[in-house]
Amino acid sequence: QVQLVESGGGSVQAGGSLRLSCAVSGDTWEYNFIAWFRQAPEKEREGVGAYYRLASSVSVASSVEGRFTISRDNAKNIVYLQMNSLKPEDTGMYYCAAGWIVDSWKQVRDYKYWGQGTQVTVSS
Repeated sequence: QVQLVESGGGSVQAGGSLRLSCAVSGDTWEYNFIAWFRQAPEKEREGVGAYYRLASSVSVASSVEGRFTISRDNAKNIVYLQMNSLKPEDTGMYYCAAGWIVDSWKQVRDYKYWGQGTQVTVSS
């Protein structure tokens, strides 16, 4: 079992920044990726970025590259999503997820564990 707890969401104006946290606990052998996804109203959930545990490497989606970064605090086992230069289209519910991924980290269906989500609202 893996437990994920997100925090750090809120409301900001366009151009602002937020840092989301995903506290991870449980069995590390159950996942090789911790990923961030977001979902806007009436839209599909999309991958934003991910941390690959086995190589300690990160990836971000091209749609947020240059504005969002992923990092991890090893001691606390927290994966962060730093979001800068936020835009209204970044508004949505942000989730972290854990899974054993063998293909693309962006596939929602491949993640077994999900957090409850944290809301991000960016106003213009």
